Amino acid sequence: MFDRFKRSFDLVRASARILRRDNHLMLFPVISGVTMMLVVAAFLLPLFGFKSIDGLGRSGLYSAAFLFYVVQYFVIFYFNTALVGAVMVRLDGGSPTLGDGLRIANSRLGAILGYAVISATIGVILRSIQERVGFIGRLIVGLIGAGWAVATYLVVPVIVTRNGGAIDSISESASLLKRTWGENLVGQTGLGAAFGLVYFGLAGAIAVLAIVLVPVAAALSPWLFVAAAVFVVLAVLACALVHATLTGIYSAVLYRYAVDGSGTPGFDAAMLGSAFQRKS
Repeated sequence: MFDRFKRSFDLVRASARILRRDNHLMLFPVISGVTMMLVVAAFLLPLFGFKSIDGLGRSGLYSAAFLFYVVQYFVIFYFNTALVGAVMVRLDGGSPTLGDGLRIANSRLGAILGYAVISATIGVILRSIQERVGFIGRLIVGLIGAGWAVATYLVVPVIVTRNGGAIDSISESASLLKRTWGENLVGQTGLGAAFGLVYFGLAGAIAVLAIVLVPVAAALSPWLFVAAAVFVVLAVLACALVHATLTGIYSAVLYRYAVDGSGTPGFDAAMLGSAFQRKS
């Protein structure tokens, strides 16, 4: 367990070195998040025109859910492609701009849309199965979803570097993972452990602030509590922003390792080689 946390923090430090050179890479997750809020609003606001959601019917709900998934995934994959594309420019020795990443994403719109449709289809199917089965069935569906997440881990870098369609990109991602790490894989090394500790620390800080500031704010000024709440929200958003950006950097580095087996400067090849392991 200690080794896993150490590898995770090593990856954070290595990825952060790239981010320090190009801190404008964080704009991609920012724009993605803002766009996603607009998407959610665009889907939720029309629902207020219905007296109840039941008025849509089951087929209407599934159709709305599918459309929402498609748009949601498209936004996420589009800006992830832009982020990874900009990172690839940096790894190739260039100096990427926001426009560089967006141009790369714009040149891959067909593959991004196709991947969004496929992901949305699988998401709706898995969700509909979960609603019809018991605990064991939900567990099996969860394992299927985890397997899909692993198999498609390198899809976005593949889309960036190879001008193919969505199905070819998914196949290439699975092929690279199998060739480099073997079959029946689970994630072993990643940024999640390090940021899990960060989020846990933030949760503890929120609890302490709530216990301490609520009576103080009641006695002095409610604006003190509001200021603390705003600070906490901004801290959580900042962590999520850095996490998302570093994840994009890591996926680009991991793809390059899977392609040629070499480590990127600052990333130890042995550490990248332990990114996945076979299920026991």
